[in-house]
Amino acid sequence: MKVARDPRFIRAFAGLPASIQERAEKKLALFLQNPRHPSLQTHKMEGGREIWEGRITEDYRFTFRIVGDLYQLRRIGTHDIYKSP
Repeated sequence: MKVARDPRFIRAFAGLPASIQERAEKKLALFLQNPRHPSLQTHKMEGGREIWEGRITEDYRFTFRIVGDLYQLRRIGTHDIYKSP
């Protein structure tokens, strides 16, 4: 599997608290091994768009798109990212 980080994802990640960055790195490593791991709770977002979401913590999420064999990480942050996934 190939993974690309959108510039918005990179900027948002840099702005996260250090403890959340550490947790996110662990979850993203798990995502690379198994995108459907139960702790990630990945699922397609509502609204008919081809955007998926995964869980970092109870309050933090990340969104991604699947384009062929590429997973494009789009956003990361609190539930506010749902306004523009």
